[in-house]
Amino acid sequence: MLPISMADYDRYMGKVLTTGEIADYDRLGYHFPVPTLNAEETGNALAKFEAFEQNEGGEISGKRKIKSHLFLRWAYELIAHPGVLDAVEDVLGPNILCWNSSFFIKNAHDPAHVTWHQDSTYWGLSVPDLCSVWIALTPATVENGAMKIIPESHRHGQLDHTDTFDKTNLLARGQHLTELPAENSAVDIELAPGEISLHHIMAVHGSEPNRTDERRIGLAIRYAAPHVRLLGNISDSALLVRGKDDHGHFGAETPPEKDMDPTALDQHAQILENRARVKYAGTEKDYAHKDD
Repeated sequence: MLPISMADYDRYMGKVLTTGEIADYDRLGYHFPVPTLNAEETGNALAKFEAFEQNEGGEISGKRKIKSHLFLRWAYELIAHPGVLDAVEDVLGPNILCWNSSFFIKNAHDPAHVTWHQDSTYWGLSVPDLCSVWIALTPATVENGAMKIIPESHRHGQLDHTDTFDKTNLLARGQHLTELPAENSAVDIELAPGEISLHHIMAVHGSEPNRTDERRIGLAIRYAAPHVRLLGNISDSALLVRGKDDHGHFGAETPPEKDMDPTALDQHAQILENRARVKYAGTEKDYAHKDD
């Protein structure tokens, strides 16, 4: 999924990634770590997240976790951070839509986990020209349930999944691969606060529960090239964060002018109602509390 032809490869230098790192992403299906947010930016984002939870009266709710960049200005500034977008541009090209974002949180000694899966499952997209980015707001370690990924698994195409709707599974449908991968080949995506990772949406990945005394908090963002479209008769929307959209496959979303703006909250509610139809197509479930 290189944004260049192989004929031009030797002359290409990414904005953030080197030519070798771009080639590794294309071959392996992931790249990490990419130092992106400085200590002040990371600390401010975490403080605002915790203040938001306090104002909400407790842990962020499921629907507030999804696409919070549409009603929280500081979350929008994360998904539109120039350093993040520079890295995404290196693997997707100069025109970028933010299709989704989700806060993934594992509380101390919580059984919450993520089974082996591909992000692309159930998304109903025409082509897999999307990149998933994880922004670490707290350390992501093996002990607290950092993501682990199977190298080169994105090359196997879309694999079969089984739904479980397990309440301890952070995925929306509790989906997992019907045939589990060889776990001894997995790579742990450990990140320091402010670092990001990138992975292809067809890369097989998962994570274990948090076995530490501290919360693990990160923001997962799904970026798409504008030529991607949703299959079927359900419309969808996305936010243009860099370049231009000459295709118009997604309705245009608007970033919030300030936190919790009433107009932004209305937009967010309408978008999530539609997103539920996309995510739970073919099931009897309604959108509830899950992250992805």
